Amino acid sequence: MTTADLFTPLRLGSMELPNRVIMAPMTRSRAGEGNVPTPLMADYYGQRASAGLIITEATQVSATAQGYPSTPGIHTDAQTLAWRRIAEEVHAKGGLIAAQLWHVGRISHTEFQPNGALPVAPSAIAAAGESYTSKGLVPFPTPRALETDEIPGLVKAFADAAKRAVFDAGLDGVEIHGANGYLIDQFLRDRSNKRTDRYGGGVENRARFLLEIVDAVTTAVGPGRVGVRLSPTGTFNDMADSDPRALYTHVTEVLNPFGLAFLHVIEGQPGHHMAPPEGAPHLAAELRRIFKGPFIINGGYSKEQAEAAIAAGAADAVSFGEPFIANPDLPERFRRNAALNTPDKASYYGGDARGYTDYPALETADA
Repeated sequence: MTTADLFTPLRLGSMELPNRVIMAPMTRSRAGEGNVPTPLMADYYGQRASAGLIITEATQVSATAQGYPSTPGIHTDAQTLAWRRIAEEVHAKGGLIAAQLWHVGRISHTEFQPNGALPVAPSAIAAAGESYTSKGLVPFPTPRALETDEIPGLVKAFADAAKRAVFDAGLDGVEIHGANGYLIDQFLRDRSNKRTDRYGGGVENRARFLLEIVDAVTTAVGPGRVGVRLSPTGTFNDMADSDPRALYTHVTEVLNPFGLAFLHVIEGQPGHHMAPPEGAPHLAAELRRIFKGPFIINGGYSKEQAEAAIAAGAADAVSFGEPFIANPDLPERFRRNAALNTPDKASYYGGDARGYTDYPALETADA
């Protein structure tokens, strides 16, 4: 048991957090032409600057990384400049912000790819499900398997995006998105990775792509500014593994030497859409014991559940997704035990300020 609670300051690598209420990354699909962040996005993140740390929506590291409409990138100068304006807005209000770096891999469509090319993946295996395109929902195409000699270029894209985020845009850090069925997760799990080169087969080989990215990104910006997100039992985007315990205990062990700022693990509470499927192992507690650095958990936690997890030493901090959508001042609402606004699910993805920057803070609601 610890004496910490949600409002105890916390150090994550080079970042000194005022509280342990983390804003989880959430796609909101409000980027403008060229996948450039907009002034409205700066308003949105600035409103939520009281979070201990904001982890941004997943952000493309290259032109091939996109999988959804109107999601931002951080691989062009225009995108990077726009992220600088967002960082300045958050910092002006006393907040901290880290960019989540993303490549969707097979969870894309030719519509989002340069010259209408096929999406790339570790293996030519289509995900079950459908892609959101300008023509509505369409089945995911069968991706093109990456050639071995293409992989270093993708690793470099993550490192270059990290440098843009930290050195050019002035964000406080980055989170490598290794979860939820996107490209890194596709390499990790044997349902989607059937390679026969050094990136496929046993857990050591399947973890290689992630570890090369972590090595490149920590070398580029320093390990104290880098976190990793994993979803060891998640099934989102048609994901599964034959032995998730063996895979993710290995991954966690080999991440330790990097001295990362944090490890961010998604394992949903019962009834949450990210809860482990029936019969699957619950791994968050085991990974917590293995990882030597700060540990963040996510998965539909209430304030009370988050407090209990921190008090029990199950995590150092808890990230909240949907509660931050409707409650820009979520830490203060937690502090006061105030009622929470109800999010408007119809405005989660795409649109304007409605359901995005128009939720009232406590002072406004009380006026």
